[in-house]
Parts: sequence; structure tokens; C-alpha cells
Amino acid sequence: MSKTPKYFKLEELMTSSTARQKSIENLPGWEVVEHLLELAFFLDDLREAWGSGIKITSGYRNEALNKAVGGVKNSVHQIGYAADIQPANGKMKEFAAFVEKWARNKNYDQIIVERSKKATWIHIGLFNNDHKQRRMCFLMDLK
Repeated sequence: MSKTPKYFKLEELMTSSTARQKSIENLPGWEVVEHLLELAFFLDDLREAWGSGIKITSGYRNEALNKAVGGVKNSVHQIGYAADIQPANGKMKEFAAFVEKWARNKNYDQIIVERSKKATWIHIGLFNNDHKQRRMCFLMDLK
């Protein structure tokens, strides 16, 4: 395994337009950086299999940013183990079906296709807060 992810940079997993807009400094500690690297390698594997670009819409969130975006209090985004993603080519329906099939042989905590009135994205949670991987895959309609 290479020491740096092939497709994803840590900056992509820490960048937030909400943090910029609200002047929230969203910088993780070293332990979270290690988690983000694990997540980036997992996403690299998905990107390689998908064969096309993947856009990270939300990655690491410190407590203030998580609150600002309406994240759940115990969100694993706060410990660097989650990212929300979309296919760069916009083919979300095909991407969601692909991710579900691809994940069957992978270890992860949650893969959630989240749909709102404005957008659809896939939440990838590598581990939960107890460092478990429950392999849960489901659809969630948001209000």
C-alpha cells in the first residue's frame, strides 16, 4: 500500500464551504488525521472500482462545524471516519447501485444513501464511535 492515497487528498476531507462562510477553523488533531487517511484509502478503493471521479461533499467536521450543518451529536464525521460523496459524473442512481454491490465484500460501518429535496449523496462511515464495523447499508429520506 502506498503511503498517500492515490485519488483523495486530506484537504478534500477537511474542506467545508460552511466552515468558510461561518469562519469556523475545521482542523483535526493527529488521531483524526490518521482516521482520515484510513478513510481516504477506503475511498480510493471505491474510486478505482467505480472508474470515474468521486466528489466529497462533506468529510471531517469539528464540533462547531457539525453543529452548524445540523449533524447528529455523535456523528463519526467528527472523528474522521465518515464522508458524504457523490459521483462526479452526476449518475447518482447508478453510483448508489454500484456502491451497494461493491460494499458486499468490504468492511465498513455504514453506507447510507441519503436523499433530501435538494440533493442525494452517499454517507460512508468506515467505523462507528465504538470502532466497530456493522456493515449496515440502507436508504434514508431526509425532510
